[in-house]
Amino acid sequence: MISKRPKLFYGWWIVFTAALGLCLGGPPIAVFSFGVFFKSLVHEFHASRAAISFAFTLHNVVGAICAPLVGRLIDRYGARRVILPATVALAVILISARALGGSIWQFYLFYAGLGLIGISTSPVPYGVVVSHWFNRRRGLALGFMMMGVGLGGILAPLLAQRLIAAFGWRMAYAMFGFLMLLIPLPVVASLLRNDPAERGLLPDGVPSPLRLSGGQPESEGLTWHEIWHSPTFWLLICAFFLTGASAHAGVLHMPALLSDRGLSPERAAVASSVIGLSLLAGRLGSGYLLDRIFAPRVAIFFFGASALGIAILWMGSTGNIALAAAFLVGLGMGAESDIIAYLISRYFGLRAFGTAFGHCFGAFMLAGAIGTLLMGAGYDWTHSYSVPLAWFFGAMVAALGLLARLGPYRYAAEPEESRPSQVVQTATST
Repeated sequence: MISKRPKLFYGWWIVFTAALGLCLGGPPIAVFSFGVFFKSLVHEFHASRAAISFAFTLHNVVGAICAPLVGRLIDRYGARRVILPATVALAVILISARALGGSIWQFYLFYAGLGLIGISTSPVPYGVVVSHWFNRRRGLALGFMMMGVGLGGILAPLLAQRLIAAFGWRMAYAMFGFLMLLIPLPVVASLLRNDPAERGLLPDGVPSPLRLSGGQPESEGLTWHEIWHSPTFWLLICAFFLTGASAHAGVLHMPALLSDRGLSPERAAVASSVIGLSLLAGRLGSGYLLDRIFAPRVAIFFFGASALGIAILWMGSTGNIALAAAFLVGLGMGAESDIIAYLISRYFGLRAFGTAFGHCFGAFMLAGAIGTLLMGAGYDWTHSYSVPLAWFFGAMVAALGLLARLGPYRYAAEPEESRPSQVVQTATST
């Protein structure tokens, strides 16, 4: 008798769990809603835009420093042991916003704490889990996973705007913390599993012969030492740094930029949700295309769209054209995490995937910190966003040139017909 696969591969439950954890996790709250909190923070602390932007810079610098360490912990202990305690700690930090005083240094500590813990609930640990569960459909699975961030990017700014108006910015952060404890934490604790081997499967749902012998598969790929000395790794780091700086600068300052050009605070918050919609489109679109088209070409398409959006804003567009430009800028940021994870897995394999992903995502976060600060400093210097937008358009063009130099994959997905399903079925027959 031949054993049958379950109707729904458990990996898709992993994707759902990861998406939910990301939807009500650090990125939508600390990153994509930051622009909605921005002017309330400027008024509260009587600070310049560069001074408020520095809080986000601290967030990303701390996260970038911690990302490689988080990646190593994931490779050693598994993502589940990293994600669960970090989710609790992140919620507690958000709830502590109620105790913040009127000194800006307290807000700096608060946002640095969000960066310190938030990286452990970011796409890094969830992306490692999903990449282990999928091979041939890895791009699509990563895209569905990152839908969580896209949906969070749509809903969190709108919710934050309403909470700020009704209760103030401190209570808005605290209520996000309570939501995190009530919704994603129980689901992640119940459903998340590190590896398909825990359920006797190989990636994509193929039954594993190792289930019979009790063995564990060894991940294929380069060691961290080999990755570190690979020119391809440093080419990717540079490309992600340039795109990360540009995308973060555009997305985080978008509500302030558009309100400066005549939009009401409510419509500026809508712009954040437009960006959230574009993040969603970028994640789904890139996830679908990565399994079908050479990934560097997919990256060039989405980052090229961001470059076009930045150029439109640079020309001083307003109204619906500016909203369309915001959508284009968000496309690149939406596709970024999918593309980073996918490229790393195809060029370096899964053996040291967490560590490599942590370093690349850390570079992306560090770039976001610098880009957001430069955007605010450029505005304070020139009283306009035109000059920093010109800088970031040039950075995007340079990144596109680097991505065009990537060569063929080292660890491409094998065709479906080459999977060992027939052998496994024979082994499981009675």
